[in-house]
Amino acid sequence: MNQLRPEIDSVSIPERIRALPVDERGYPVPWFVEWIDGKPEFRVADGEKWMRAVRYRICWVCGQKLGSYLIFVLGPMCGITRTTTEPACHLDCARFAAQACPFLIRAHMIRRGQEELAAMGVTSSGNAIKRNPGVALLWTTRSFEVWRPAPGEMLISVGDPLEVEWWSAGRKATRAEVEESIRTGLPLLEAEAAKQEGAPEALARQVKDFMPLLPE
Repeated sequence: MNQLRPEIDSVSIPERIRALPVDERGYPVPWFVEWIDGKPEFRVADGEKWMRAVRYRICWVCGQKLGSYLIFVLGPMCGITRTTTEPACHLDCARFAAQACPFLIRAHMIRRGQEELAAMGVTSSGNAIKRNPGVALLWTTRSFEVWRPAPGEMLISVGDPLEVEWWSAGRKATRAEVEESIRTGLPLLEAEAAKQEGAPEALARQVKDFMPLLPE
């Protein structure tokens, strides 16, 4: 049996996470990960599990049943639009991800191998922003809706937030870090909005509604 990496084992790990398999590098393998040729491919989410997660309210990270509260791990741009591709988690599973996931704790880490994934036929729904936002938003709500931006695509609209937490580099994020992520990410949303009539005004309203959620 593979052992957890020391830096991960030092984090508060939910028992649901400890029940997951561990890869050869010492990382727990989230439930959503696709297994290819007997190995976990962390860059690819299992489409069948995605459907099960949204239909039966199963935690995206540990694979166990969710309760009344749903926690979505978002970047600031997804928080502004209230749209994501990833189903909800338990709060402790989401906090673990914010403290242990390499992509979430390393602000300059990029999503590697996009060309390779495209060659494998892996695509994402909607107009995904392919950058590392540097901060993670844990958005607690009781509801969500699934919708189709285009044939064959599905996205999730998250419900009104009951609570939010901001994380960066495995710890609580500062307001300055969140503001910098918004400053660098918002032009990407604005460029997409400019392609549709009325969208820039709608985006401006979304940004205004979002700003009170920033950390003090």
